[in-house]
Amino acid sequence: MSVSSLAKKENGNCPPALITPGRHYLEGSEACVEGALVAGLKVYGGYPITPASEIMEHAAQRLPTVGGRFIQMEDEISAACTLIGASWAGGKAMTATSSPGFSLMQEAISFSIMTETPLVIVDVQRPGPGQGYITTSQEDVMQARWGHHGQGPIIALAPSSVQDMFDLTIEAFNLSEAWRSPVLIMAEETVAHMRERLIVPDLDQIRVVPRKKPQDLGIAPEDYQPYGHDLVPPLADFGAGYNINHVSLAHHPDGNVARYNLDMHRENVVRLHEKIEGNVDAIARVESRFLDDCEHVLICFGAVARTGVEAVMEAREVHGVKIGFLRLVTLWPFAENQLRKLIKKVGTIFVPEMNLGMMVHPITETLRDRCDRVVSIPSIGALHSPETLLEKICEAVKC
Repeated sequence: MSVSSLAKKENGNCPPALITPGRHYLEGSEACVEGALVAGLKVYGGYPITPASEIMEHAAQRLPTVGGRFIQMEDEISAACTLIGASWAGGKAMTATSSPGFSLMQEAISFSIMTETPLVIVDVQRPGPGQGYITTSQEDVMQARWGHHGQGPIIALAPSSVQDMFDLTIEAFNLSEAWRSPVLIMAEETVAHMRERLIVPDLDQIRVVPRKKPQDLGIAPEDYQPYGHDLVPPLADFGAGYNINHVSLAHHPDGNVARYNLDMHRENVVRLHEKIEGNVDAIARVESRFLDDCEHVLICFGAVARTGVEAVMEAREVHGVKIGFLRLVTLWPFAENQLRKLIKKVGTIFVPEMNLGMMVHPITETLRDRCDRVVSIPSIGALHSPETLLEKICEAVKC
């Protein structure tokens, strides 16, 4: 990225600050960091891993130019825990990892769910299990939902382009602040290493959600409860004059441990679920095309959406198949109501994924009464080609 493509501070001698509006040609990893900076990123706790290291490298270069801090930690869990401390001190914080490192971060993710700590983690997925391979993958989508212990809800987004890596990173920070929750960006090597056009609007047109703080609501320090006041409690910064007690044990609204109090623990967990799962329609997003007349539909997410929409368009234009297209922008919470509103009755639902079949299960559970059958189209370590998807479509519908 050239210095000329970035906004400079007024004296013209300072390093570049935020990205300038207009057209840019960036890698997905770079777009992710630039979006994070626009959203207000101030702290990055990193640990390198292929294929996510480029995000860390770009953050290390860029954060000092906006007064932020980059810290390389000794392992993945310490990197994730860095975000927790930074967030409690009032800074917006992010890290990036890949599948093996994502596994190691699960303890910190569970902790941040229970303590309702806003932060963003990018998982540039690669195939597993173990160290696996270093190509592209969507094999962590169930780990994103169920990998952490306990029953805490999570928000997870799935970018499919460089533009998404910019836009959805901003959205991830906004959701994190709005719902006081960790948010996951479930990218893949394909999208992170892709280089294509990014269009940045005027920065004052980009919505950035500020943190809800008790002083802004007129809550006095002596009345503040870090887990009280509202379904989404306000969060005070350390050092701002408020007494704060953050614990991941069952706790009272004031943060004190609820010893031997199962009712209070139930109340904690139920509120966490109501906060996210009770607001799915406000959080989750899908994108769709050609659903008005469709007799079949292809549902996908992430990079597969790129080849998926090509296959759907060719099936319609060349083979006359009335097939629709639906992309899950949000993986979790699952957009069950939106899917049922958009898809009434079809013959076949196709679900291509870069795994052996994961999101096909909630899709099937949601739409089993809206279709004749669901066809899973798995792939390991490689993105489906449009030709492969078209072949599967034609094989199923006899086109």
